[in-house]
Amino acid sequence: MNVESIRVLIADDHPHFRDGLRALLLSAPGVEVLDEAGDGEEAISLANRLQPDVILMDLNMPGTSGIEATRRILRTSPHISILVISMFDDDDSVFAALQAGARGYLLKGALKAEILRSIRAVASGEAIFGPAIAKRLMQYFAAPRPASAEAFPELTEREHEILILLAAHQTN
Repeated sequence: MNVESIRVLIADDHPHFRDGLRALLLSAPGVEVLDEAGDGEEAISLANRLQPDVILMDLNMPGTSGIEATRRILRTSPHISILVISMFDDDDSVFAALQAGARGYLLKGALKAEILRSIRAVASGEAIFGPAIAKRLMQYFAAPRPASAEAFPELTEREHEILILLAAHQTN
């Protein structure tokens, strides 16, 4: 393989989906499939041993989830870019993946060209989201947020002032 190729690890518990991804990646110039993992623990082990450039990570796998695998892989190998490819587009899944350190998030129905473009983008340090995920993120951040509840609402204004002074004094 040429030195410029992007080295990829596929982590998904569905063999047919892995087969499809492998076939897609093998047909793409500049991409090398290093190996495949069928669960989170195997993904962690292979990532530690092979040090791929990109991991295509499913979220819902038996045993260790893709979220936990992402977190553990990036704790020891922060240079690896993780691109989630999942069926789940709910806010909890998307935000959990991002909080764990994933650089991108695509849905499993993504077009082949979109998958290849996303792999190249995260390999070069970009963050990337499929159109449906990007739309959800924009809606989430554009939505009005409820006013934050005041801490200790039962305190008077003077008691709040004293509390702030005490807190400031404790940090000095």
